Amino acid sequence: MRPGGLAGRLYGSPVPLLCLAVLGWSGNFIVGRLVHDSVPPATLAFLRWLTAFVVLLPFGWRKLRQDRRILVRHWVTVLALSIFGVAAYNTLIYTGLQTTTAINALLMQSVMPLLIVVFAFALFRERPGVAQVAGLVVSLAGVWLVVTQGSPLGSGGLRLRAGDGWIFVAVVSYALYTALLRRRPQVNPVSLLTVTFGLGALMLAPLAVAEAGGGHVVHVTAGAVAAVAYVALIPSILSYFCYNRGVELVGGARAGQFLHLMPVFGAVLAFFALGERIHAFHVAGAALIAAGIAVAAVRRAGDRLTAGGKSPRPVPSEPRTPPPGSDSWRRAPS
Repeated sequence: MRPGGLAGRLYGSPVPLLCLAVLGWSGNFIVGRLVHDSVPPATLAFLRWLTAFVVLLPFGWRKLRQDRRILVRHWVTVLALSIFGVAAYNTLIYTGLQTTTAINALLMQSVMPLLIVVFAFALFRERPGVAQVAGLVVSLAGVWLVVTQGSPLGSGGLRLRAGDGWIFVAVVSYALYTALLRRRPQVNPVSLLTVTFGLGALMLAPLAVAEAGGGHVVHVTAGAVAAVAYVALIPSILSYFCYNRGVELVGGARAGQFLHLMPVFGAVLAFFALGERIHAFHVAGAALIAAGIAVAAVRRAGDRLTAGGKSPRPVPSEPRTPPPGSDSWRRAPS
């Protein structure tokens, strides 16, 4: 059943859902950078997903039993989502943050919406609309303004580091995950979150053991414990739930547009957590990014009116299952 009250309104509102998801993920980069000397990357990713799995399991056990046949029938898709969106992406991010800055890693996320469009076309022949392409271009212009630190015709102050290569591979992995969400099984959101988190932790366990065997152990401090708690609860459970629900409502390509907000949110969080300054080019870039998202949403808003200018029929609280190949999902996110 759909939640009621404020939670119900939020559950049906893609903009705040996607903004919450991106805000949580932006904090993940800051935390990953802060603890890169005390928690090895694969171990941090393993502890993140193991903790998230343990927290979700009591809530998802009954739903998992109800959905187990569907999940088993779609095991290839479930496994792919666990690999690309859970195990690979986050381990690569934490590995990259060993040798690059949080702001560099955040800025590189701006490539993801473009890659999502590419994967959506390559896998499902999903063609972007004119408004979507225009919004993507405007948002990329805002990102480029931030990347070049206010010098869009020059290189600005950006310096690429070795870890940026790991970050780029991570971006490709998550773009593929977002595109594949179109084929996820129609099950309860907690079921799919629980099983993908559990599989992700299982895949990362050998890597964490290998890190420990190589002498890369966790330095247990209050900061390290707080970091694991944060990445397990906020960018894992909260952000994944909000993002996947947002993808349900507007599709992968349009949802990916909100990832352009990562450099903006990241700059604000870096100001408070790392003491980095916010400059005029951050503000100007944020304005362009917001404008691009608004342009991309034009078609979405226009879809609410029929050709005759009449309002469409009300959307039921529990819409029917779409036909195969449709991009109009209306069930639970992963």
